[in-house]
Parts: sequence; C-alpha cells; structure tokens
Amino acid sequence: MENTKTAIYAGGCFWGMQHLMKTINGVVDVVAGYIGGNKENPSYEEVKSQMTNHAEAVMVSYDPQKTDFETITKFFFEIHDPTQEDGQGPDIGNQYRSEIFYNNSEEKEIAQRLINILKAKGFNVVTKLTPVSTFWKAENYHQNYYQNNGSEPYCHIRVKRF
Repeated sequence: MENTKTAIYAGGCFWGMQHLMKTINGVVDVVAGYIGGNKENPSYEEVKSQMTNHAEAVMVSYDPQKTDFETITKFFFEIHDPTQEDGQGPDIGNQYRSEIFYNNSEEKEIAQRLINILKAKGFNVVTKLTPVSTFWKAENYHQNYYQNNGSEPYCHIRVKRF
C-alpha cells in the first residue's frame, strides 16, 4: 500500500473500532491489535489479564489524498466515549482505555486541539496521547470480527460531537 499513512487508536474493544473505522472514505485497511504494553508479541489472553498493560487498538491505514488524520481522529472521538476511563460500556479494564498513539508532533497537536474543543464543550475527556510504539497484530480470529460473524458492535455507536 504505497502512499498511505497510518494512525493508531485505542477506544474499547477493537472489534467495534475496526468495524466502524472501515466505513471512513479514504481508509484502505484497519487491523486489530495491541499496543502500549511491556511484553513482546502478547496474546489476547495475556492482554485480557491486564498484566501486560497493552491496549486493544486498531491501526488505520489511509490514503492522504482522500482523508486525513484530523478527520479520522474526529470520527474516533465520535465512535467511543472519550470520557470513560479504562473501559467502554460493559468492557472494563485498562486494555479498553481511550488513547491515541501519535506518529509525530503534528498528529499530537491535532489530537490535543480536538481534545481541547471537546473539553470546551463540557466533555471530561480522559483520552491519553502517547508516542507510537510497537503495534502487535491480534490473532486472526479477531480480524474483521463483526463482518465475519454477521453482527454489529454493541459498545460503539456514533455520537456527533463536532
């Protein structure tokens, strides 16, 4: 995938994040995985145990001629609850935290500006901003989960905030 950029987001269960992120015009691929922890190539069971400090996350590959980091990040803030700490809906634990893993200072500034806008609107945003680290692809049975199982996300519903 030449000429694509990537962005990594954690916002609850990666199944729903992946499913909805794929609907953005210009997104070419979304991979479910783990990031931000202290163990190489963790398994789902290890992440679920909360002992590795990884977040369930998605790596979004996109065509910068069709969309941009800001557009995708706004969508991220609208498909999960950025005010819920260490969880989304019934999914509770630090692996379900809200976090943006930025690639450079420009992405960090964009994400912080969007957080500031939400805070000015009265949202108590707890989303963390963290430099990108190694992203570990999740097991195959986690990829495209809702598409493969014919169901819809239960923790991710778009709520317009911008």
